[in-house]
Amino acid sequence: MRERSHPTCVLVSGGIDSAVLLHNFLADGGTVLPLYLRCGFRWEAAELYWLRHFLRAVRSPSLAPLAVVAVPLRSTYGAHWSLTGRHVPGARSADRAVYLPGRNILLLSHAAIVCAQRRIATITIGILKGNPFGDATPGFFAHLAGCLTQALQRPILIRTPLRDLSKTQVIQSAAKAVPLQLTFSCIDPRGHLHCGRCNKCAERQRAFRDADVPDPTVYAN
Repeated sequence: MRERSHPTCVLVSGGIDSAVLLHNFLADGGTVLPLYLRCGFRWEAAELYWLRHFLRAVRSPSLAPLAVVAVPLRSTYGAHWSLTGRHVPGARSADRAVYLPGRNILLLSHAAIVCAQRRIATITIGILKGNPFGDATPGFFAHLAGCLTQALQRPILIRTPLRDLSKTQVIQSAAKAVPLQLTFSCIDPRGHLHCGRCNKCAERQRAFRDADVPDPTVYAN
């Protein structure tokens, strides 16, 4: 069981992976700071809506209030589809189509600053097996943690407890205990609803189907 005197920061997005990660830490007796970084992506209003519902559902004395940090990317990303909503990758698009350049560097560096100020040494992120991108490898996380530790003069450890699991396996492990109906995965939402047609909705539908778990999601289409 984790010591309550050593809290962890969990990067939360409202999605299945980070929701299960947070739930697991709480179930093991860990003290958790949920941290959401708001970058200006067009799905963030829906993400935060569902994330707040999820956090209320799993509330615990060990769960700190949600911290939201603004990291605007408009000047960096320009007219990227994630900000404009134009040409959003559809259900049949490849994984690389939804890659957000440098996102993990941005998320983790800002999270490290927050953690250093609060004397939290561990940042946890919901990276899964099969993630094909260079900023999702064990080597990347180890090197970045070293750089952040040196820069901030505070120990920073980046943990990826789900790295050996697929999304299907995550759903199977969590279906009976975690309110997955309160998670959100869409990159082209209709209000607070999943669109049902984008790359991430297709991934979500496929994972529930492969897990042989009924999909509790309400899709607009």
